[in-house]
Amino acid sequence: MLPQESTPLLTNDAESGVVETTKDGAAGDIYDHFNNRRKWSILAMVSASGLLPLFVGGSFVPSIPQIARDLDSTPTIISMAISISILASSIGAMSGATYAGYCASFLCSLPLLFIGSTGVALSRSVPSLMAWRFVQAMGCAPGLSVSAGVIGDIYRLEERGRAMSIFFSACLLGPALAPITGGFAAHYASWRVMQFILGCIGLILFAVMLRYLPETSHPGARKVDKIKMNLDATNDVDAAQNGVQKRPVRFEHPVLLNPLAPLRLLRSPVLIALVSSYFLTVLLIPLVYTLGTRYGISNEALIGACFIPAGLGDMIGAPIIGRISDMTVIRWKKKRNGVWYPEDRLRPALIPMITIVPLSCFASGLLSAYGSGRVGLALNLFCFFLNGLGTEMVWGPCAAYMVDVMHSQSAECIASNAGLRSAILAIGVSTILPMVNSWGVVATNTFASSLTIIGFLLIWSLIRYGDELRAVVDVGFSPSGSSVTP
Repeated sequence: MLPQESTPLLTNDAESGVVETTKDGAAGDIYDHFNNRRKWSILAMVSASGLLPLFVGGSFVPSIPQIARDLDSTPTIISMAISISILASSIGAMSGATYAGYCASFLCSLPLLFIGSTGVALSRSVPSLMAWRFVQAMGCAPGLSVSAGVIGDIYRLEERGRAMSIFFSACLLGPALAPITGGFAAHYASWRVMQFILGCIGLILFAVMLRYLPETSHPGARKVDKIKMNLDATNDVDAAQNGVQKRPVRFEHPVLLNPLAPLRLLRSPVLIALVSSYFLTVLLIPLVYTLGTRYGISNEALIGACFIPAGLGDMIGAPIIGRISDMTVIRWKKKRNGVWYPEDRLRPALIPMITIVPLSCFASGLLSAYGSGRVGLALNLFCFFLNGLGTEMVWGPCAAYMVDVMHSQSAECIASNAGLRSAILAIGVSTILPMVNSWGVVATNTFASSLTIIGFLLIWSLIRYGDELRAVVDVGFSPSGSSVTP
């Protein structure tokens, strides 16, 4: 059973016989285990870890032409490294979420980021580049999935939307700053310099988390704790039956887990429907060849600067939609006399998903094909801003919703969703440039816009039939309908 918001950290029952108390002797609320200052420091650390995967990906794109020249290859082949890193990110996110219940995933993954980044920087061939990009992406991937679980552990339902929005605002500094940083490094130094810097940042964050990040899981909620309790109970029975002294519980062998285990959650149509909530890559991946070619921009730093509006849209949209989603949950819960319906959080995502996201994508295609001069470029960048704003206003409520309904498995839920979405995007990214070359940018962006309309219909169905869809395959959803929520 999930700990509820009124549940003490340890309950005084037959099983434990202990109650966790605050300094004044009152039973401690499980969400008050950390004070506000401590919560902010935890949020800052996990936000930094969530920023890394987006920074690793965003800083690479403007460097593609230079990398292709350096490794005597073509931009189309080098862009495959993006697909490989997306696939590796999905595997890394699921692995991190799977092991989060047994060990400190951050402390295991960040050294991989350092090793992979160093390998990328030293690569002298395309196969070497691809292999080290895989390791690099694996190392930074758990930052998004495991961080969401940490936020769910320390913030209540009515605070979670704002906390998630702050997290995503920090993370989305990646799309805003990574491209121009990567482009600046590529133009004025070398693309390899950026990779060395990313490795050093990962190493610094590892040292900070090793020293300051506490365990945030609720008491008894970690899988390793449950295994220990079961073994301890078995030990008690054996000792009582055989009249021998109780032996301490020890793990003598490493725990080997299936990194793809979170994918089992995708048996639920609810979690599959949420995959449609994120769509930005189609605009940004071919940027070098659409805007760069149309407006004669060859400087990698300037190409990177074209990514800034999309990142700014993400950053502005995150806090706005976080507050709106929390207010929506509170308002609808009050209308139902305290009854909680999880899908209420998704309501604010509908309008941007049917308007801002598809229209900005379609308009950008038209401007990339027929726009000219500074006015055309400015309007195209404004479309990027609107697309980033709309995408975040869709993704923010969906991410908070996953934490709400899968509270005890929130990291696995985020990871499984990211895994399926990344697999789809890996295929999409590898075909975007051929689509632009064969169909043209207008047809490509029109096709992308139509996909967001399908996503709108899926999210609307989830809001309308949430109870029924969650009942189709119950993968451990938090119970709705009660006045006390997770």
